[in-house]
This record gives sequence, C-alpha cells and structure tokens, in this order.
Amino acid sequence: MARAQQRGFVGGSMSARGHMEIGLAFASAVTELGAGRVADLGSGGGVPGLMVAAAADQPQVMLVESLRSRSQFLREAVVELGLDRASVQEARAEAVGRDPRYRGQFSAVTARGFGPPAVLAECAAPLLGPDGHLLVSEPPAGDGTRWPREALLPLGLVLVDVREGQPAIAVLQRVGPCEDRYPRRVGIPGKRPLFG
Repeated sequence: MARAQQRGFVGGSMSARGHMEIGLAFASAVTELGAGRVADLGSGGGVPGLMVAAAADQPQVMLVESLRSRSQFLREAVVELGLDRASVQEARAEAVGRDPRYRGQFSAVTARGFGPPAVLAECAAPLLGPDGHLLVSEPPAGDGTRWPREALLPLGLVLVDVREGQPAIAVLQRVGPCEDRYPRRVGIPGKRPLFG
C-alpha cells in the first residue's frame, strides 16, 4: 500500500493500514457471499482488488484498470504477491462489459472509488451473472439513497443491504436481466448518467 500511495494510486490522507482494512472488509464481504469469480472495477492501487485476491479462499479475481501506469503497477503487484488467481485487464469498464468473454461471467463486482453510482451501476451490471452481487463503498453515514430502485431496474439490479462499518458497503444484487444496450459506449455513462 505504501508504494501505491507514493505513486498517488490510493489516497494519501489515509494510512496504509487504513487502506488494508478497507480491502479486508471487501474480502470478507465477498467471502460471506460465496462469490466464485470477482471483477474489481477501477482497481487503481489495488484496494480492494488485491486484498480480495489475496484472501486464502477467494476465487479468480480480475482487476480492471484503464490507466497504463496503474495497470502496470497492478501486474507487478500480482507477480510480487504470488496471486495466481488474479489477472489485470487494462481497459475501460464499458468495453469490458460489452466483451462476451466477461459479460454475465462474475458472481461479484467490487468497487471502491470508481465513480458516481449511476456510472458504476451501468458498468458493473452487465458483468454480473444471475444473482451476482455488486459491492461498493458508501460514504460515511450512507443509507443507500444513492441507489434509486426504479432507475436500477433496467440494469437488473436492486439494493439489498448497506453494511455498516469502515467502510460502509452497499450490496446490490442482480435480480433480473441487464438490458443489452448497457453499458453504453465508452464515456457515455459519465456524460449522460442514467440517474443522480
């Protein structure tokens, strides 16, 4: 974590230990859900993706990062940590969500600081298989109001829980099909969010 902070890939206002605790909270949540294959969107400095991949009983984890310098850092970390179950996909999340190799193939998607809820939901939903879960950091005192039920329905998602703690983690579940038109092409979810 210290190296990721030095490079500016994770926030410098929190200690390396604080970042580790956040990653471990995600790893615990993924384990509790019994997730098989996990995608971590906007992996950056590896929180929570590297910690999810390092958990002894965790499955395959794909770290998705669009910036070359960060994806290279993640590749180096995967090798140094001996994380055979982890891979790095250097691509935009919208492109990954349209790729038939990945669409509907994950039982969980994690994200810590990926972007606004509408952008994250649109990029994550296509990756989830039936009954898959999206786990995302909530702001302090988050109550789930950032995830409007009606707006999530075309994506096949519903908010099922907000786990208290540091961090609070919103848990959304795929309860129906994600419409084929999602995610829209690269850049459009951020320019024209579905809600918010």
